[in-house]
Amino acid sequence: MFVDRERELGLLERCFASGEAELVVLYGRRRVGKTELLAKFCEGKRHIFFVADLDVEPMLRARLSAAINTRLLGSETASAVYPSWEALFQVVARHAQAEPLVVVLDEFNYLLAAHPPLASVLQRLWDSDLRHTQLKLVLCGSHIGMMESEVLGYQAPLYGRRTAQYLLDPLAFADARAFFAHLDEVDRVRAYAVLGGTPAYLRLIQPGQSVEDLIVDKILTRGTFLYDEVRLLLQQELREPRNYFAILEAIAGGRARLNEIKQATGLEGISSYLSTLIALQIVERVVPVTEAQPHKSRRGLYRLRDPFFRFWLRFVHPNRSVLEQGDAQTVYDAHVAPQLDTFTGPIFEQVCEQHLWRAGSAGTLPFRPQRIGSWWAANQEVDLVALADGLALVGECKWSSRPIGVDVLRHLESVAATIPELADRALSFALFTRNGFTEQVAAEASARDDLVLVDLATLTAS
Repeated sequence: MFVDRERELGLLERCFASGEAELVVLYGRRRVGKTELLAKFCEGKRHIFFVADLDVEPMLRARLSAAINTRLLGSETASAVYPSWEALFQVVARHAQAEPLVVVLDEFNYLLAAHPPLASVLQRLWDSDLRHTQLKLVLCGSHIGMMESEVLGYQAPLYGRRTAQYLLDPLAFADARAFFAHLDEVDRVRAYAVLGGTPAYLRLIQPGQSVEDLIVDKILTRGTFLYDEVRLLLQQELREPRNYFAILEAIAGGRARLNEIKQATGLEGISSYLSTLIALQIVERVVPVTEAQPHKSRRGLYRLRDPFFRFWLRFVHPNRSVLEQGDAQTVYDAHVAPQLDTFTGPIFEQVCEQHLWRAGSAGTLPFRPQRIGSWWAANQEVDLVALADGLALVGECKWSSRPIGVDVLRHLESVAATIPELADRALSFALFTRNGFTEQVAAEASARDDLVLVDLATLTAS
């Protein structure tokens, strides 16, 4: 199933139709759907699609030579190997003179690791030959830090040559829900809380499968794809997975501040480790949305960005001893089921935030937000605050089986009145609920124009 990605496909199609040479950099974490997006883009186009792997330079050059020869010169030439990368790309340049030719180098980070001068080779060839053709060169990579430093960075040889770049994110809930449309509204949010928006994980959901069966059969069962996913990804991406794992365990256990993580792990150089995890989009640092200089704020908290990492570290890793004995159902009944709604609550807030962005773009909010996030102080917090010039919308998200009553609204209004950064802004309010609103809240919303009510049906509508 290929879902959404219209924006990304639109960017690629515009590059293809430009009539000029294009150097596009597409990158993002593993399993996020980069290869499938590029395969979709290449459909019906003259193209060469090469996926690199962990191999030595001569073998990679031989394989790419075979791909180029087969596509451009015929299968009988497949065994010919170009003596250098320069010769290889010069052939590509000749065949991209009269009409567009798409060349995708997937997992480009492996090519750089095997042959570090490749970026400089491409830079020289781009300046002398390739930019005068109709070549559409796409460099795609999963190692976000390497792609940003070695391809996009100011010191990188290819700096200034790219014509487009895109960091591919996991699917938002509005798009991911297509994978679990058979579920009811509550379980759609639960499924997203468990798997997040990573397409490779979402494809595991079978038609008619319940959330319980998904968790038991696809995650908690030894030997399945997701059972060891987090551990294997960390070992593949990181040189010191043990230290990073300790940091992730600390964050999953509720240590959100820098000093708390350091005390829990006993590690020095925590900031460097966290920077790497942030670059990999596994961890994120959040500050109150009202902070004028977020990067300098001392109120930053660290949290796991990927929902599946949250689930795995919360329920799989601590119960490995039982799971290794094949007792997945027992772990689900004893640990997952009683805590699943508590676990889902923070992801419900993310779903509500995504809804605010969409509603703002669609013009169904009092204003179009410029920033959206949470806010907190010593003993108070607000789930969502959306900001624009002179305006603010303050929201509360309740993943509760009870309808939201007027007491929740009054508390939200009282907290908003104490936030100094909102004092000079015109305020409006939003309530997000799993299970509806009391008649009093509904009546008040119909009588005022500064209160938005959003129920689960609205959030999960197809």
